[in-house]
Amino acid sequence: MASHRRGRGAPIIVGNGRGTVTVTDHATVNAPEAASGSMHDVVILGGGLAGLTLALQLHDAYPDLDIVVLERGTHPLPAAAHKVGESTVDVGAHYFGEVLGLRDYLKREHILKFGLRYFFSDGRSDIDQVTELGVSEVFPAPSYQLDRGIFENFLGAEAHRRGIDLREGTRVRGFDLGKGDAQHRVRCSSPEGDFELDARWLVDASGRAGLVRRRLDLTVDNGHRVNAAWFRIDERLQLDDWIDDPVWRARCKPPERWRSTNHLCGAGYWVWLIPLASGAHSVGIVADAAMHPLNTFNDFERALAWLEEHQPAVAREVAKRRDKLLDFRFLKNYSHGCSKVFSADRWALTGEAGAFLDPFYSPGSDFIGIANTFICQLIGHDRAGTPLAPHVRLYERLYQSFYDSMLAIFRGQYPLFGNVRVMATKIIWDHAFYWGVLCQLVFQQRLGDAALFADLGTELAYAQQLNERMQQLFRDWHPFSPPTNQPVMLDQRELPWFTALNVAMHDTLDDAGVRARLRENVQLLRGLAASIVERAVFDGGESLREGHEDLLVEPGQPALFVTP
Repeated sequence: MASHRRGRGAPIIVGNGRGTVTVTDHATVNAPEAASGSMHDVVILGGGLAGLTLALQLHDAYPDLDIVVLERGTHPLPAAAHKVGESTVDVGAHYFGEVLGLRDYLKREHILKFGLRYFFSDGRSDIDQVTELGVSEVFPAPSYQLDRGIFENFLGAEAHRRGIDLREGTRVRGFDLGKGDAQHRVRCSSPEGDFELDARWLVDASGRAGLVRRRLDLTVDNGHRVNAAWFRIDERLQLDDWIDDPVWRARCKPPERWRSTNHLCGAGYWVWLIPLASGAHSVGIVADAAMHPLNTFNDFERALAWLEEHQPAVAREVAKRRDKLLDFRFLKNYSHGCSKVFSADRWALTGEAGAFLDPFYSPGSDFIGIANTFICQLIGHDRAGTPLAPHVRLYERLYQSFYDSMLAIFRGQYPLFGNVRVMATKIIWDHAFYWGVLCQLVFQQRLGDAALFADLGTELAYAQQLNERMQQLFRDWHPFSPPTNQPVMLDQRELPWFTALNVAMHDTLDDAGVRARLRENVQLLRGLAASIVERAVFDGGESLREGHEDLLVEPGQPALFVTP
């Protein structure tokens, strides 16, 4: 068998960040024993967001690691580069800011986000006269609007500065996956000629090209049928200036709704507005394939006509700036699962090369951070000579559990998006579930804590099952919920328990404290579920009580949340 350095587990990360990478037909799963390529600890196929952040995280953890990143494109990328994933939420923001140590850079060079904000404005141009859900003041946990071109240029420069071998303009022609202790091999071409690389670890960060996923037939149809189209306008869309009402503007402090990831919602769809540090604005349409076919918004003119019908205020502002259109792109049936993302044969997948869910709550960067952290831990175990298989099984189970929990939040739920009462309640539930469970595990650095998952297995499984039951309840409640769309702002800051849940994510807890916090949060979710079931039964009658009797509030117990 080919030799390797046991003390320095070597990943190869495969990917390109922007284009399709071709894998030759003759590439095989078993690597040859010949060692004609140069040997490396880490080769990253793909120098996009997932690959570059993994390279930096690995270098921070193991400064002696020999890392190569292979990237088809070249830097600098243009500002407002046309890439998915401009908005971050808590886990992704924590990963970039705290795990990678980039908080000061992000605050200086990108936009501090004013949370996630929702307008139920289908067919309306007077967004001040519809229900708005969001915060009047920013929550303590920071998140960011990322200009992907600016950010990836910085990450690439930082990789060079730290001595990471980032090879731009490099095309991956094929690869072989080793079994057991055999190394992996990658065949490449660049302007300087063809070459081969051998590595102990192979990590696929190739984005939607999904080199390893496609090779090994790992793609899972997750049943979530949604399409998206988006474009960039080279001018800020100042949503706050659309309404000439100082009272409405003053509901937010400061009056800067434009810094939010603004969701303009209707039945079967939502439209995003995301500001970029370059001064451009990203506009996206995301829609259920059955309710809003892709061919109704798959080029700019069709998208503009679609917006005129469904979100006329957005259409009006975009039409004024059509000469500032930077680009347009669409993705069909973009959501997919992946049956395996980590292997004891020392390969792994991260970012869209593995699985991708949905952009509604901006979880893409979350799953990059989670996968990258698991990969770093696996490499650490390998360097220590620890058998990988038990850790691979645990991390795979956890990753898939996180994915399944989030998928339940999106799949089958787009028809509800125009229902003010149900969606306002669902958004509160979804955030509470996310902050109360997943964010706690990440912020307390417990993603790989086998002992914790053994101790709390019952409670965490209950929370996952409870979330799935609540998502079904929202679907069942939807046809019974009376139409309402009052000109009010539902301020999440006015829910003390909700604000406290966000603030508490930054607490530093010991082992006992983490366990106590997670148990408390599961009980909080139990109480919140009871309040929601009561409201749904009020609207829908006894038919909605069936199957949920065990969740109802005991007499005298206060409700946590009352819907609009």
